[in-house]
Formats: sequence, structure tokens, C-alpha cells
Amino acid sequence: MKNLKYIFFSVILLVVQQVEAQNEKGRKGTFALINANLVTVTNGTISNGTLIVADGKLAALGKDINIPEVAEVIDCTGLSVYPGMIDGGSRLGLTEVGSDARTRDYNEIGDVIPQMRALTAVNPSSVLIPVTRISGVTTSLAVPDGSLFSGTAALVNLHGYTPDQMYAGFEAIVLNFPSTGKRNRWDSRSGEEIKKDAEKALKKLNAAWDRAVVYHEIDSAIQAKNSSEEMKYYPEMENLLPVVRGEKTLLVEVNTANDIITAIDWVSDRNIKAVFTGVSEGWRVAEELAKAKIPVIVGPVLSVPNREYDRYDRPYANPGIMLKAGVKVAIKTGDAENVRNLPYNAGFAATYGMGKEEALKAITIVPAEIFGVSDKLGSLEEGKVANIFVADGDPFETKTQVKHLFIEGWKIPLESRQTKLYDEFLERNPGLKK
Repeated sequence: MKNLKYIFFSVILLVVQQVEAQNEKGRKGTFALINANLVTVTNGTISNGTLIVADGKLAALGKDINIPEVAEVIDCTGLSVYPGMIDGGSRLGLTEVGSDARTRDYNEIGDVIPQMRALTAVNPSSVLIPVTRISGVTTSLAVPDGSLFSGTAALVNLHGYTPDQMYAGFEAIVLNFPSTGKRNRWDSRSGEEIKKDAEKALKKLNAAWDRAVVYHEIDSAIQAKNSSEEMKYYPEMENLLPVVRGEKTLLVEVNTANDIITAIDWVSDRNIKAVFTGVSEGWRVAEELAKAKIPVIVGPVLSVPNREYDRYDRPYANPGIMLKAGVKVAIKTGDAENVRNLPYNAGFAATYGMGKEEALKAITIVPAEIFGVSDKLGSLEEGKVANIFVADGDPFETKTQVKHLFIEGWKIPLESRQTKLYDEFLERNPGLKK
């Protein structure tokens, strides 16, 4: 009976949350943001400029821009307009309550499951999405986790009723590269046990890849002779096929220095189009990464060193060290509840060697380039998707407030469960005692 009551109230809570999320509707139309500092990211800053949003795109920007008669004018005096920030890897939309397995949908059963698409699991009504986007984060890569080939990550804009509406044009297979380091501080395995586990995982990885190569060869042979013969459907290999052929990116989660070197050799030997993620010890092997021309998505930056004897600031300095070595660097949070802290991850990277301009690029245009969507996202340029936010200061400063937010041209209300709680308790009225 208690279980039935629990389930009943859980369902009611979920329905209420979804209704609340859907009530926070955006408005689409033509908007003119005037008297603004336009931080384009790719072409400098335009002072006292005008930006026109129409048909979901950035229709025009600059000085002396004609304002359409139908436009809703928004005075941005003293404010700055930025392209929406892009988190290069998170679980946003794939989990709701970390302690409740029924709300976690980023970890499926199996070691080789590239066919598991994160896009099908994203919850558009997640209450974590409004919390995130009102900080200026408009786009996030939803990444599955857990196994060897853990699934297919998907880039999503943080607005829409369905995952397909949110889809931002990029998917990639995720590989958790075999690790020779401890999983965490509570990992009690001996050095010998860690080595054996890593060798076993690498053997399993090579076996899976070899099967995918054979699948590719058979499929190519059938196509070459225009045969009507059809291969037996093998979803794991079917989904690895575009990676084998260099048509799809492989996101390789790898962190320790030795594993990064091994992973560089592994993808290079197989001519794989790869992006390394995590890369917490990339600073140790930055030259090797640069030489291999492998872009990285590093994070979380707000972290602690892998090794007790490393300097406290190694995670903060990591992006800047790799950038200075010639590596293309984007930043991710790897989080779910606190993806909103993406600008502060970038802020620490900026302070510890990356510089403010490059750190801003690492959460805007650089991830857009890595994901192959820089023609749509990542900067303020005419014709791009209107994913932008307007703020009263530096987005890396915690005191800065976002004043206006647009995703795909929709003007999004700056509401979340947290702002509603703030408003509710700002002027409490508990009622009078009888």
C-alpha cells in the first residue's frame, strides 16, 4: 500500500513538473535589440549596436541597422549580447534525481551498445533545463555513460516539446577508453588488479572494433557488386559502421596521461575521426595531443587533481596549457544538476592561463566547430540560429545577471523552479492566526 501511495504521488509530481515546464512558454517573433554591446566572439565586439532576430535566425547585426516595423524593440543600453553557451558534455536531460534509478537514463546494460541513442532518452520537460538555460547555456551535448561503447551522444538546444525539436544537428558514438588509473579515491584495487582489468578491457575493445571492420568489409563488398543480398541486422555493428568509415565522430573519454598516449596511438592506427573528452591530465601530454591534431573537450575544470602530489591548480590550468601547445580545446561540465556552472568552469580556465577571450570561445564557437555546427551556432553572425543571451556584465562573474534569453528565435522566460521559490519566499504571507 505504501508503495502504491509512493508511485501515485511520484506520478502526480512528475505531471505537475511537466505542466509547469510547458507553461513557461516562449514567444517567437521579430525582435530588435538596440544600444547593445554585441560580443560576436569571431569578429570582435560591436559597441552600441543593433541585432535583429527574425524567423529564428540572426537576421542582421551591426551599427545603423534598419529596424523592421513589426519588431518588438528591446533596449539593451548597458547590456551585452553573447552567443548562447554550449556545454561540450553533460547528462542534462538524461537524469533527474541522482538517487532515484528510475529517473536515470544515461546508462544501459551491455558493453557494446552504440545503438542506444541519447536523443531518444532526453526529457524535454526536465526541471533541470530551465535552471540551466537561464544562466546563458542554450545548448548541451547529452552523453550516455557506463560501458565500453556506451551509446550515441546528441547535441540538443535547451528548448522544445520533443527531443527531435531540440536536436541541434550532431551525434557521435561514445567510447570509454580502458583506464589504467584508479576509478576514484575509493578504488581499493591493487596496481596489478588495475593492470589486468585494463588489459581485459582493451582486449574487449579491439575485438569489438575488429568485428566492426569485418562488418564494414562485407557490407562494402555487397554494395560493390550491387547485390540484392542483405546482411543480417546487427545493430551494434551497424551503428559502429559510420565510425569505421570515417563518417561519424568517436568521442573518446580518456583522462590519465598514459591512457591518452595509448588512445592517440589506437585512433591513429585505425584512422578514426576522434575527439577526446575528459582529458584531465592532458596538460602532461599536450605536445603529443597537438601533434596528433586531436581536438579535446576538457572538464570539469572545477575539479581536483588526479594525483595527490600535483599542484592544486592543475585542473584549472589544464585547458590553457593544452591551448598554448596548439590543441583545439572546448570545455564541458560533465554534470547534470549544475550544467549552469559552465561559465564558471570557463572562468577558472580563463584566470589560470587560457585568457578570457579564448575561454569564451571554448564554450561557444570551438565546440560548435568540433561538432560541425559552426555554420549555425557559436557566434553572432548574420544567418546563424538565434541562440543568444543578454547580460548585464561578464558571464564568467557570479554577480552577472541574464536579462534576456533566446533559443532558436524563441524569447524564453527567465523562470525556473529556483526563481519561483525565490519569488515565493521573498515576500512570505503565511496567513493570520485565528
